[in-house]
Amino acid sequence: QVQLIETGGGSVRSGDSLRLSCAASDPTFSSFAMGWFRQTPGKERVAVSCISRHDYVTYYADSVQGRFIISRDNANDTVDLQMNNLRPEDTGVYYCATIDVGPETPIQTLCYPWRDNLWGQGTQVTVSS
Repeated sequence: QVQLIETGGGSVRSGDSLRLSCAASDPTFSSFAMGWFRQTPGKERVAVSCISRHDYVTYYADSVQGRFIISRDNANDTVDLQMNNLRPEDTGVYYCATIDVGPETPIQTLCYPWRDNLWGQGTQVTVSS
């Protein structure tokens, strides 16, 4: 059984940076693609960035392309999201998730808030102007 714990959120101003971290409790972590998702009140959870399980292929939502960087360390069971040049539109609760999808699934398709994803508890990111 895998547990995910997100840390690193906070309140910042436009242009600032944050680094989110997701720690997994199970070494089978490396068997899953991983993703970061954002949710705001009244809105559906949306994909921000994902990374494949072994070869570290990445996907970024258009809104964060060029500003965010996802990385993973399978040896230490962690996934990070470096968030640069933050904007108010980036505000929301950020969730880490495992994604149990076939290895042939393209990263763009894989990076979706599937109902059977395993989710962390979330960490709040607030960006003010």
